[in-house]
Amino acid sequence: MKKLPIGVQDFKELITDYIYIDKTKYLYELITSGKFYFLSRPRRFGKSLTISTLYYLFKGEKDLFKGTYIYDKWEFKEYPVIRINLLDVATDNVERMKESLTKIIKLEGKRNGIEITETDYKFAFNELIIKLSQKERVVILVDEYEKPILDNINNKEKAEKYREILRDFYVSIKSKDEYIKFVFMTGITKFTKTGVFSALNNLNDISLNKKYAQMLGYTQEELESNFKEHIKETAIEMKMEEKELLKNLKMYYNGFSFDGEDSVYNPFSILRFFNERKFQNYWFESGSPSFLYEYIKGKKIRYEDLVKYPVSELDFSTREIEEANASIFFTQAGYLTFKGIKRLGLREKYILDYPNIEVKNSFSKIILEANYGIREIEQIETTIYERIYEKDIEGIIKEIKRIISAIPYNLHKKEESYYHSLIYTILASAGLNVTAEELTNLGRSDIVIEEDTIYIMEIKIDKSAEKALNQIKEMKYYEKYKGKEIYIIGININSEKRNINEYKIEKI
Repeated sequence: MKKLPIGVQDFKELITDYIYIDKTKYLYELITSGKFYFLSRPRRFGKSLTISTLYYLFKGEKDLFKGTYIYDKWEFKEYPVIRINLLDVATDNVERMKESLTKIIKLEGKRNGIEITETDYKFAFNELIIKLSQKERVVILVDEYEKPILDNINNKEKAEKYREILRDFYVSIKSKDEYIKFVFMTGITKFTKTGVFSALNNLNDISLNKKYAQMLGYTQEELESNFKEHIKETAIEMKMEEKELLKNLKMYYNGFSFDGEDSVYNPFSILRFFNERKFQNYWFESGSPSFLYEYIKGKKIRYEDLVKYPVSELDFSTREIEEANASIFFTQAGYLTFKGIKRLGLREKYILDYPNIEVKNSFSKIILEANYGIREIEQIETTIYERIYEKDIEGIIKEIKRIISAIPYNLHKKEESYYHSLIYTILASAGLNVTAEELTNLGRSDIVIEEDTIYIMEIKIDKSAEKALNQIKEMKYYEKYKGKEIYIIGININSEKRNINEYKIEKI
């Protein structure tokens, strides 16, 4: 059984000893049909491995690719390669950033047997491209292109200064076109027309291109065919049928979509899961929760605000990332994803939501703490989770009331949508498979908890629990779950008391 490539980003090392998901068909399409490419994807999604794979392709190391799609199709001619990772750039101040860019270029020159004499980062890059291209045109690979900007996303002034430097740096790629064979750049956020790449107008952004939607991440087929032994052993250890294990894996770690139709698993979570053999929030908790906390707190982010309006492709490239709507930033960072396409004539808009239980659970915990000042998150998770599996609906309502009562009165709003969002966030923070605004053929139910038992909630404000319950019955929100055990719950909120004052429960 091949090893799990946790943290392995070097293609040569990975292909020798570890499980490798062959994505070279996509790379072959890229290198044979174009020249300048950009791809944005969330962190830990395989961007660096893709850069590494392209590096060895263009270095002509054919033996490494034996057994892959590209092996008998590519010429494997050796080209000079410039490989830059902006994770290596210092971002504490402008001068240090400029100096570190120059050092990176000089080190690339040294690695390629070239001495760089220029001391300015821009001219050093120009010198490297020209000198390396004496025999063959140059391949340029850039990873995490906007890292200095993301490091300062809460400081607009500093972010803009770093953007100006990067704009000046990357323009060399445009101006030295005659010396260049191929360019591939990655990052977390898409670029705008006036941003870092404003002068690089020939860069082909494939981030939302349907053809490359599953280029990074694992498809369902790739998961089942490449991890057969791991699936079998894990199912035995966890005392589950393989079918049940796969269903749970899909709920927890699948759901990332970059075209609104096709989805993939987060690779990092899958690898960690098979290593630990526990359902935990691996990808989310490997990131920057402290940064997210400050971002959410500063902008007063609610779930309702993030998913209320569909977004267009144009929304991702009209504003710089530090000025973009929160939903745009969170989608690019992977905390939201495309859950469908809304077509209006010739126009398309993407419906947003959390990709899976892992992200929904962790993100909701941060919202509760940052926005509502709720601290005892682990206690809430344990209490609600236990109540669900004991089918103690009154106990769940009691816990929700207790949490709402702990929120300062000045944070409450007299809106149904506010309480929908708040109650949904409380339930999601408990790690439940909960959905808001679940579509049926007759309308949308407010909240659905879909575990072994189905719980459908309708929430009203200053009306009655009876009216909320009757809406579920009249609209038949439960029809799609027929055959399962179903409870319907009508909830009424008293706006003056700022809490649940009445609820009714029925079993269907």
